[in-house]
Amino acid sequence: MEKQRDLLFFCLVLACSSSFLPWVSSSSEGGPEKAPPKLLFVFGDSYADTGNTEELSVAWVPPYGSTFPGEPSGRFSDGLVLTDYVASYFGIESPHPYRLRNHVNKTVLQHGMNFAYGGTGVFDTMAKEPNMTTQIDFFQSSVEQNVYTKHDLSSSVALVSLAGNDYAAFAMKKGKPEELPSFIASVIDQLIHNLKRIRGLGVGKIMVTALGPLGCLPQLTAVSSFKNCSSKWDSIARLHNLKLRQSLQELKTNESITGSSCLSSSSSALTVLDLDSAFISAFDMLRHRSGELSENPLKPCCVGMTAGYSCGSVGDKGVKNYVVCDHPETSFFWDNIHPSQYGWRAVYSFLGSSLHHLL
Repeated sequence: MEKQRDLLFFCLVLACSSSFLPWVSSSSEGGPEKAPPKLLFVFGDSYADTGNTEELSVAWVPPYGSTFPGEPSGRFSDGLVLTDYVASYFGIESPHPYRLRNHVNKTVLQHGMNFAYGGTGVFDTMAKEPNMTTQIDFFQSSVEQNVYTKHDLSSSVALVSLAGNDYAAFAMKKGKPEELPSFIASVIDQLIHNLKRIRGLGVGKIMVTALGPLGCLPQLTAVSSFKNCSSKWDSIARLHNLKLRQSLQELKTNESITGSSCLSSSSSALTVLDLDSAFISAFDMLRHRSGELSENPLKPCCVGMTAGYSCGSVGDKGVKNYVVCDHPETSFFWDNIHPSQYGWRAVYSFLGSSLHHLL
């Protein structure tokens, strides 16, 4: 069951190119400087979830949250995750989880809202939590209830971070290799549709992550003692990323020809966060770091003590069935799938040029 749970939260993000792909224009093209976004809306999976997943999730049990905030907070890490670092770049407080919106003062929602749920995908996955379409439904409902004004939305940015779980579900459902190209195409088509819908609801700018090196996840590198990435899963990521690049370019080209306004606006832009390059760069940095605390970047910090257990597993009598490494502050991966706070900070350090285009 623990292994299945791990696979359900196979939540990598969509990383294809670090290039800035404006749908119409940007300040670098001669326009006036734009004010930085004031609100952040998040759609995605466990790489972006900051507390939406139900309390039965592993993200709500120790040792998750041990680095920040010191106790489980619904983040799939020992501390901060991608959402937190992206928010900090814009000087925005990390947006509050949608599921917990009724438990806080409404002023807390002025920074935006996080609709991401761990284990989810563009389509339904093996997890019961809402997919991207439903997450956007939640956002639309908030807009229709006037939680956010048109002015709020015009000065907002959206983070879209998901798709890895779609491929995990494809594998668990025994999808055939020859069906993979058409499945990837369907994932990308739906993702593009969703991006248009987010923009149509008034969000000023959108950043989308593409798949990172799926084959380098600890649950796949364990068979090689965390030394070699899976070429099979890395090839899936490359196919996804190629199709994403092509679709975004086609979108840009078609809109420039037709003058479509669905995604085109002087205040809108699309930036792709290249998690693939960022992960690989972080791995290389850690491998070449000098000092006795240097760790194998593919080796997770928190693992089950034996087969069948995973990070956070506890026996009937409260006995811990997991172990935590001595130095989580120097481990890239926290568990079999998710980066640690240290890992996310390393990844974030390589995303600055892409994020800068949204200022």
